[in-house]
Amino acid sequence: MDGDLRHSGLPGAADTERTRPGAEARATGTPRTVGVVWGLLILNTLGSAGAKTIIPLPRSLIQLVTMGALVAAFTLALALNLRLRVRASAFLFLLTLLLVPSVLSSLQLESGLGALFRCARLALFVGTLWLLSRWWDGLTFVRHHIRMYFAVLGSVAAGLVVSPGAALPELYGGRLVGALWPLTPPQIGQYAAVIIGLTVLLVLGRRTDRASAAVVIVPSAVLLALTHTRTATLGLLVGLTLAIGSLVLTSAAARRFFTWAVLCAAVAATVFAGALRAWFLRGQSQENLTSLTGRATVWDALLAAPRTTVETLFGVGLGDKSFGGLPIDNSWLAVYHEQGLTGIALVAAMLLVLGGVALLRPPSLPRACAIFLISYCAIASYTEAGLGDASPYLLHLTVAAALLAAPATATPLPAPEPPRRHVPRWARDRR
Repeated sequence: MDGDLRHSGLPGAADTERTRPGAEARATGTPRTVGVVWGLLILNTLGSAGAKTIIPLPRSLIQLVTMGALVAAFTLALALNLRLRVRASAFLFLLTLLLVPSVLSSLQLESGLGALFRCARLALFVGTLWLLSRWWDGLTFVRHHIRMYFAVLGSVAAGLVVSPGAALPELYGGRLVGALWPLTPPQIGQYAAVIIGLTVLLVLGRRTDRASAAVVIVPSAVLLALTHTRTATLGLLVGLTLAIGSLVLTSAAARRFFTWAVLCAAVAATVFAGALRAWFLRGQSQENLTSLTGRATVWDALLAAPRTTVETLFGVGLGDKSFGGLPIDNSWLAVYHEQGLTGIALVAAMLLVLGGVALLRPPSLPRACAIFLISYCAIASYTEAGLGDASPYLLHLTVAAALLAAPATATPLPAPEPPRRHVPRWARDRR
């Protein structure tokens, strides 16, 4: 199919792309039910703890919905892939190996019977990802990712409109929370930052038009600003810088965007320096900021706690990512606490494998999206937990693995135009 292919709609809602003359538009052949399964996995990772909602939702009901979503996702994925055809993946293999220290440490029951329940949840989660690996193809899961998280942000925006007081409570310092579904500011900031970054890259890769992208980027950016989430903002900026930098040598659009972004950032840093500093500090003192809002205290206590050799190697079992009743808020320390040094080695290997494959791939839009997701997860791992258990961060990395699993083929160049023969003017008049 020659010419340009352009479809209307939200980025990720349709296969909106341009192909160069002579390039073939390739259909992915992915069943629509795969998108449903992916949405159920996202629902499972939304969590059950957060702000107070407009209509009080019992935690047991939320857990029933999220766990029911995971069981439904696994059942649908199995029904789609009854022959158990999977794609070989070092990422999924390492993620499966992570079950070993999780189960070994959880069998000690130091974290209670809930640890075994969380192991079963992680096993179902990983099994569903294996079943979906059959359809890893290019940007398919990027579209699902944007669509599903944009729907989640839509519920946050609806809660803000219905009850601004519940969506911006004083308990969280006026930061945006989920008023319809219990979502914390870091969660909302993470979802907004990820879909903003992916949508920007789709625009640069000419896989969607600017008007459709603005429908996603503008409201998501507003919600991100209302959450005052520093980690998500930093991850978005650094991730986009690295991703666009990987396209600079091969994409004129990426070079133009990078240039304008640097100029706009310099002007904004000069003109709005005071407002940006106030947004960044969130009314906190310098001492509170230095201690990362109390996280450093928990980290020091966790590292100073005595451990046996078995606990050092395999952890104390899957828990709620807390220590002494306080959240750990660090993926590496949470993995060390629950899955030991073995878990840290496996999680580090996952990131290194994905990063190494991304660096070895030729410049392309899928590679840029993968670099963005990997770098975002690496940055967020410092102040957010989740790399060692079923979480949105593992879903982000799975999308990156799907992008890198697609064949690394060079983009076809336009076919050369045949030379035009000069026709004298008197000859054109006679025609």
